[in-house]
Amino acid sequence: MNHIELNGVKVAYHIIGQGVPVMMLHGWGASAELILPLAKKLAPLGYTAHILDMPGHGASPEPPSAWSVMDYAQLVVAYMQHQAINRAHLFGHSFGGRVSIVLGAEYPQYVNKMVLADAAGIRPKTPLSKQIRLSVYKSIRDGLKTIGFHGLSDQLRGWYNKKYASADFLATSGVMRQTFLQVVNQDLSDYAKKITAPTLLIWGENDQDTPLWQAKQLEKLIPDAGLVVYPNAGHYSYLEYPDQTAQAMHALFQAS
Repeated sequence: MNHIELNGVKVAYHIIGQGVPVMMLHGWGASAELILPLAKKLAPLGYTAHILDMPGHGASPEPPSAWSVMDYAQLVVAYMQHQAINRAHLFGHSFGGRVSIVLGAEYPQYVNKMVLADAAGIRPKTPLSKQIRLSVYKSIRDGLKTIGFHGLSDQLRGWYNKKYASADFLATSGVMRQTFLQVVNQDLSDYAKKITAPTLLIWGENDQDTPLWQAKQLEKLIPDAGLVVYPNAGHYSYLEYPDQTAQAMHALFQAS
């Protein structure tokens, strides 16, 4: 593992193989360690895999303030510039898929072809019942603060988060919790429409975190996209089918 300082943060990274560069971006709450098994399958096919620990994950410290998806995308560009990589293929899983979508839309000059594995970025519609519940909670919470019951307001917030918040939200605090909220609350549909790079979507049939309907939506939004669905696989489908994923990536990258 190597380290470099970019955009005011220290970033840990791995480089595996020799050949055509591929930027490989992990999911939220994960690290380069969960990308390494795929990179080790891909590298012998003629690629150099660059695998970052995104700030706030793995061996990379938190950013100095709450970051957006764009901040992470700009970090990847800064890394490529530092390594003198003019263009690269992209692989992004889950949150790394979010970052890849923004890179493909806003920095097309750096992107050859792209693989999105169980990628996040399509925000599902909030059910009406959940909207009402959240509205009532915020009204009571803010009302308690207004009349000076800050301790009771904090207790209510803690109870609500414990009961209804996601595991990823509960696993974070401080800067990373604010980063998480900024990231998950952004819908990237408009970015997906702007992607010009040929894109392969790889998805698990039984993915519960980014359900298959989101893959089908991305396939419609991205102008040049195809979808491969792995039967009985979940959110880490590329790890359940590493050989097939490496071969699919190689086929895409080699295609004219």
